[in-house]
Amino acid sequence: MKNAARKFFTLSYALITSEWKAVTVIILASLLQAFAVNYFTLHYRFPDLGVSGIAVLTNYAFGISPNWVILTGNIILMIWAWRDLNLHFLGLTLISIFTFSAGLSIFALYPLSLPDDKFMATVITGLIKGFAGGMMFNVGGSSGGTDIIAAALRRRYGIEVGQFSIFINLFILGLSIGVVGLEAVVYGAVGLYVNGVTTDNVTRSFDKRKQAIIITNKPDEVSKFINEHGRGVTRLEGRGGYTGQPRPVLITLLDPRQVVILKRFLKEHDEHAFVSICDASEVLGQGFKSWRSL
Repeated sequence: MKNAARKFFTLSYALITSEWKAVTVIILASLLQAFAVNYFTLHYRFPDLGVSGIAVLTNYAFGISPNWVILTGNIILMIWAWRDLNLHFLGLTLISIFTFSAGLSIFALYPLSLPDDKFMATVITGLIKGFAGGMMFNVGGSSGGTDIIAAALRRRYGIEVGQFSIFINLFILGLSIGVVGLEAVVYGAVGLYVNGVTTDNVTRSFDKRKQAIIITNKPDEVSKFINEHGRGVTRLEGRGGYTGQPRPVLITLLDPRQVVILKRFLKEHDEHAFVSICDASEVLGQGFKSWRSL
């Protein structure tokens, strides 16, 4: 156990020095979440989600500092997830947990003048938390709490993070009715929905690409054009099902702007080309999302 703990903290230090970009994103995103919890969730007595949700409920009911509940709950979950998730993920999550706790303490010292519109407040809260959560997952970390469970399920079964969070946190919202009242829980449910949708969209937007399948009589020219725009292409040797003639097939992954450029090129150079374009929600490998982020 001591060796595992030493290895974990050694990795955390290595992350700070060798992956400073990911660490910077984690720190900024954690501060955004602390900002949302301190200035909106606690101020309006909204229920929250996951371990943070339990923390704010104990604060409302018993006056316990949310920091203690958040730290204790996350430590338990990290021990549970130790064998299921890689140390890279857990190291970034550890940084997030401590940054979030520190952010709560700092923001509590500086009160702000906030609007009276609770609906606007809960939408803003969901947007901020969802954006921050999506950014964390894109660099291979999380904010802790149920995000640890969600990441494990996403890795094993491909379950979308936001969708999982909606179901598990509805249960937590149900427990909140007796503490904060039905009205606050309804506002919390709105924030939960906005949070989940925003998380999924942010997560997908950074990995989303267009997959193009091109059947052309000028495969060399098309391949060269794609390569000149910084993308690789795979060539397959197909055969027409009716004519039996050889038909080269090209497969490539492009961003939306490059798709427009490719279609213009084909219009000018091969109007008889057949092209199928579809969304690739996640792309892993050289030139795209790194395997190390999983």
